[in-house]
Amino acid sequence: MNRALRRSALTVALGLCFASTVQAQSNTAGAVFGQASAGDTVLVENPATGFKRSISVGSDGQYRASALPTGSYRITLQRADGTSSVRENVTVNVGTGTSVNFAAAPAGGATNLETIQVTAALVNPIDVSSVESTTILTAEQIAKIPVPRDVTSVALLAPGTVKGDAAFGNLASFGGASVAENAYFVNGFNITNSFKGLNFANIPFEAIGEQQIKTGGYGAEFGRALGGVVNLVTKRGTNEFHAGGNIFYTASSLRATERDIYSPDGQLISDNSRDKDPTETIASVWASGALVKDTLFGYALLQYGRESGSRRYGDNLSVLNDSETAKNPNWLVKLDWNINDANLLEFTGFSDKRETERDVFSNPQGISQRQNYLGTVHDETGGNNYVMKYTGYLTDTFTLSALYGTGEYKRSNYGINAAGERLVYDGVVSPDNAAGIIGAAGCPVVSDGRPDAVAGIIPAITSSCSFLGQNLGLTDAQDERDQFRIDAEWQLGSHLLRAGYDSDTFKSRDGEASEGGVAWRYVVRQGRDQVRRRVFQTGADVEVDSEAFYIEDTWSITDSFNAYIGLRWDSFENKNGEGQTYVKQDNQFGPRLGFSWDVNGDSTLKIFGNAGRYALPIAANVAVRGSSPSLYSQQYFDYTGVDPVTGAPTGLTEASALSYLNNEFGIGKDPRTIASKNLDPQYQDEYILGFQKAITDNFSGGVRAIYRDLKRSIDDQCDYRVFEQWADDNGYAIDSYNPAFAYCHIYNPGRDLDVDIDIDADGTLEHVVIPANQLGPKSKRTYTAVEFFAEGQITDKFFLQGSYTWSKNKGNAEGGVKSDIGQDDTGVTQDFDYPELMVGADGYLPNDRRHTLKLFGNYEFNEQWSTGANFLYQSGRPINCFGVYGDDPVGYLNSYFSCDAGPVDPDTGSNGTTIVRRGSAGRTDDIFNLDLNVAYRPSFAEGRLAFKMDVFNVFNRQKALAVDEAGEDSTGNPLMGITYLTPTVYQAPRAVRFMVQYNW
Repeated sequence: MNRALRRSALTVALGLCFASTVQAQSNTAGAVFGQASAGDTVLVENPATGFKRSISVGSDGQYRASALPTGSYRITLQRADGTSSVRENVTVNVGTGTSVNFAAAPAGGATNLETIQVTAALVNPIDVSSVESTTILTAEQIAKIPVPRDVTSVALLAPGTVKGDAAFGNLASFGGASVAENAYFVNGFNITNSFKGLNFANIPFEAIGEQQIKTGGYGAEFGRALGGVVNLVTKRGTNEFHAGGNIFYTASSLRATERDIYSPDGQLISDNSRDKDPTETIASVWASGALVKDTLFGYALLQYGRESGSRRYGDNLSVLNDSETAKNPNWLVKLDWNINDANLLEFTGFSDKRETERDVFSNPQGISQRQNYLGTVHDETGGNNYVMKYTGYLTDTFTLSALYGTGEYKRSNYGINAAGERLVYDGVVSPDNAAGIIGAAGCPVVSDGRPDAVAGIIPAITSSCSFLGQNLGLTDAQDERDQFRIDAEWQLGSHLLRAGYDSDTFKSRDGEASEGGVAWRYVVRQGRDQVRRRVFQTGADVEVDSEAFYIEDTWSITDSFNAYIGLRWDSFENKNGEGQTYVKQDNQFGPRLGFSWDVNGDSTLKIFGNAGRYALPIAANVAVRGSSPSLYSQQYFDYTGVDPVTGAPTGLTEASALSYLNNEFGIGKDPRTIASKNLDPQYQDEYILGFQKAITDNFSGGVRAIYRDLKRSIDDQCDYRVFEQWADDNGYAIDSYNPAFAYCHIYNPGRDLDVDIDIDADGTLEHVVIPANQLGPKSKRTYTAVEFFAEGQITDKFFLQGSYTWSKNKGNAEGGVKSDIGQDDTGVTQDFDYPELMVGADGYLPNDRRHTLKLFGNYEFNEQWSTGANFLYQSGRPINCFGVYGDDPVGYLNSYFSCDAGPVDPDTGSNGTTIVRRGSAGRTDDIFNLDLNVAYRPSFAEGRLAFKMDVFNVFNRQKALAVDEAGEDSTGNPLMGITYLTPTVYQAPRAVRFMVQYNW
């Protein structure tokens, strides 16, 4: 009977063993905490590494072991009377704290409670102390799910995430934010590429030990993100030697053919029948173990990936056809040194280099047939990253950590034509090139915008020698990051205090120019055929310096109610190509508040909520064109002929004077004139309220409501008319056509523009204030959502996780980028350039998906066979209708929310106006996607050998993910029934991936 009672008491105690307090944890480690008797000692051990910490239980009966490396631990309670209790296999995950509570010693103190084996569940239990919205997936869990092996695809499993527009690559939108507003970390080091915020360093996927996806409510430790945070922890070595290797193979022959693209009137736009989607092979080998037992551990991985395929690029079966090969020679090394029980040192180094060669061939107009070789495009991206981190357990209640990391990301680009000539741009911006005399090597870029050519009535003018058809980048373009941070944690009674400082210096070299030094576009202007010549050049070394201070307190008000308060101050400084500061923003305040209530006191029902403010710096790319030398010239010509090789016009006669768009004359800009003096950082407020309840012992579900409100944004405005009006009102003779007059200024939409500008070209800056009501509307973006989620073990062989999200994403601007037109000029899109562009802009945003259902899991038939599934249903994205507004008052052609395709009023039978409000022209199709896998682990190999086959998009559904939203061409002619609503991106066709893996 006594033994049974002891078991019952212990069972109750173990019911509290897996509550996690996420908001107060490190982004590289976890913690163990709980209750015992005052004066007892808790020994925390990792048997795999020999790591040990001894913690005294405080007078309040609380103990905490913080900043623990992830892994499986043994927790031993050593009582003053000599008895002890042991918890085995206590899992510590990244950013979580695992609660292990101990029952009081039995009466008389003569009998020990026996050792208890705690088996970790495959999915996260209820975190009764957490205020965050977070999902953690381990390498073991990810391996069971049919999911592409990349960070974004795993992040998209979390509630509240949707796939971003294909124009920006493989990125996710979190909670209605743009894809440029997320933050990414590896072992505590910021790997976000802050040049545009549109990529991040990629560690070899096999090396990821855990991936934590924070979709909201994250604490003051995290900042510089309005969307989400993806936090990665790599695998590490232990005392036991392990090695292995695997190969993932996706054959082109087992990929379904991508759908051909037809316009609404039946015209073939893209013939994909001859496309050869890439064959992909990724091979990895790894080894881990102790270099010195219980002291020094290593993990090393080599990974090599290769992709090869072919594809025809361009619309209307244009003249480009290519064959592409990409190589990824990557590696990662992780070293952990347990100097002693109180001091740890860890090192992470990795490379994510990617080399791509694209052979380009000509293609006859109107059919898909490869012909003459034109040249090869070479791109190199990625680089090496190195991180060092120290953790010191200075006392039982005080922990200190410090991190320093440095990384590089190359963006090299050049071409070699069929004659063997190297086509490069040196990045030197020259005002002498305004007429296209000097520039990048190669053939000029040629496009045909004449309505009859766009409609296919007459042949479009093309170039048979220009193979890029885009701007050339720099061979030495790259980004560099240096980061330092220090964090401290102090357990003070019922208060867990944390504080820290981090400094981040991000430098970029970037530039681009039109291939051949000039871009020609054939148009119909003033009733006759003309050609427009544009010359574009940028090139600069720019910098963004960021620093932040934070302090936070997690207060256990009672045993079942925790309150959280965090305070964060962010400062940002942006520098131009001359090293001059053009924007400096100090001490943006970001408070965070939250609570978590364990209603029943047994971790079966949690009610939680939080409110927070999050700030974002200006991306580095803004300075390249906005505050450094840049050239953008334009002139129209009549012409008498066309060069049959280059497609360039011949017999030119000037039809307009040479002009400089946005006053980009090719010379430096005065940094004092670029940004509004009252410029404040971009920030967003977020509110979350929810609950989670245990449905069974191993399965839970819950609901959370989310509201996000972008309170202030940063963009540029380029409306020179307001300065003309100011000059007239204040008695100045304006000379807006001079190098000292910046057309575009960085400001907070909805606020006055307060700048210094040389308005009359006399060499003296005038102080100019333009009222907000003359500049256009205030920026708006809101996200409202309700998320239903469930996770757990249905049986010991079947785990399931899923979510349903109902959401609305509304406003007049998406954020850093503009998915409507694929514009990746982060922070300086065409939004807010002129008030006319914002007429009708308020509506449903591109990342608005009303309904999203996600389900994924795995079932083990026996020790040898298992199967996994991953299902997605998502409603379509809003569609716009862009066209020409009035007489095109600001020269943005068909970029307005205005076109003759506006919805018809059922009462009047007319659209009544040309304004077509954002997102009101319908939606793309809903999408369904099912992925399946099957794995086999033969019994004769004793679990060391595994085979797996993943089938993605089993039913080969290829619905349009995006469509052409131009309802009018650049001259206002309707494109209804011609190209408007033509699909531009489909769901990826069915593909099959094979894996073989061996461990020893």
